[in-house]
Amino acid sequence: MKHVFFGLLALPFLVACDKPMETQTPPRPVLVMKVTDSATDTAMSLVGIVQPRYESAQGFRIAGKITGRRVETGAKVSKGQVIARLDATDSQLNAAAASAEVASAQANHALAIAEVARQRQLFAKKFISASALDIREAELKASSARLAKAKAQANISGNQTQYTTLSADRDGVVSFIQAEPGQVVEAGNIIVKIADTRTVDVLVAVPESRMAEVKRQAPVYLKMWADQRKFYTGVVREIAPEADPATRTFNVRITLQNADAAVRLGMTAGVKFQAPDTENPSALLIPSRAVTAGNGKSQVWVISADHHAQVRDVETGAFREDGVVVRSGLNTGETIAIAGVHTLTQNQLVRPVMEEAQP
Repeated sequence: MKHVFFGLLALPFLVACDKPMETQTPPRPVLVMKVTDSATDTAMSLVGIVQPRYESAQGFRIAGKITGRRVETGAKVSKGQVIARLDATDSQLNAAAASAEVASAQANHALAIAEVARQRQLFAKKFISASALDIREAELKASSARLAKAKAQANISGNQTQYTTLSADRDGVVSFIQAEPGQVVEAGNIIVKIADTRTVDVLVAVPESRMAEVKRQAPVYLKMWADQRKFYTGVVREIAPEADPATRTFNVRITLQNADAAVRLGMTAGVKFQAPDTENPSALLIPSRAVTAGNGKSQVWVISADHHAQVRDVETGAFREDGVVVRSGLNTGETIAIAGVHTLTQNQLVRPVMEEAQP
């Protein structure tokens, strides 16, 4: 009987031991990053190509056969220097024929002058009528016009003789040439391109979403990819009024102010525009995936020192390809969540995982 009594007393303790203990949910891992001062640089950086500001395409003004070429691609030329020549035989023959026409017209004009002089004497003595004199004077005017026409034609033929020589119209470097002896060219065909190297531009394609950051005459900083140690300065000279239909970008030309011999045409240049938030030094740049929306405001999840998630309203600026600008609401050194922000809850305990630790 005693054994039954003690067994009944032990039964509650056995039931209590069989009850499972409640387990606490482990903290959720969250990818985070620490906001640093390096994120304050919100200047737009793009890639451009060095191009001449002035480049003239030249060709012969008459058709003909090339007999010689004096320069090669890459050669430096001076204004007036001979580039190539055409066969001048036909042009010289035309000039000689025009000169002969001038001589003939001059002889006929002299004869007409003498004839009018005689007719006037006869008219004064009443030997001829007034109409006969008028005919001779009209012939004199016609001969004068024929003489003027012959002289003009002779000048044209003389100019065409000079057009057989192609000369540089500016100082610069030959960037393109297509002229070989024996080649027959038409008038106006591009034979050579001469680039003025004294003033060079950098052509940059700016996305339409960033055009608000580009202003005419704004300062720009550049660095050639061939030599990363030296910086150059420039100003925005020209902004295309229309976007390229294929790339949806605007061509912007920047004048390089301190170009030297190291800057060569066709080089690749890194272009850095003035930061649009320079008037707000507290502006930060964070990944766009770290920003969410709530109650009509932009929000960021800040991870406290005790690993709890706290939502915070922030003022955002421009959304860019490399992130979003935060004008206020964040401080340097704070830790923010940058992945899975839409699933976090207020005061949720998390396990921060720094971004650098991810593969």
